[in-house]
Amino acid sequence: MSRRQCDKCPWKVSTDPFEIPGGYDVKKHRKLENTIAEGIMPVATVRLMACHETTSGNELPCVGWLNNQIGVGNNLGLRIACMAGRIDADVETIGLQHETFKDTLPAPQPKGEKE
Repeated sequence: MSRRQCDKCPWKVSTDPFEIPGGYDVKKHRKLENTIAEGIMPVATVRLMACHETTSGNELPCVGWLNNQIGVGNNLGLRIACMAGRIDADVETIGLQHETFKDTLPAPQPKGEKE
């Protein structure tokens, strides 16, 4: 059975990042850019974006991130890890998805608002 994308996944176009449960932090979100493949990354350097609904020590990859990185993100190290069975890629996205990581970030806010 496929693992379904959570309701407030930042990769969903419909998600307002400030409504992500658990206390959204723009600075932490921006740091997740290091999980995005740039060119060919060795398997040993695959960094995962964990789903915000999983707990520390039991993290699962974010469904939206996984879908992006094994698709248009062309993360070859991640693809190999999935083929080797180290990461379960049996996931289901819901709704329109952002094309890039930068699209998952909130629009810049005027000083003093939400950030």
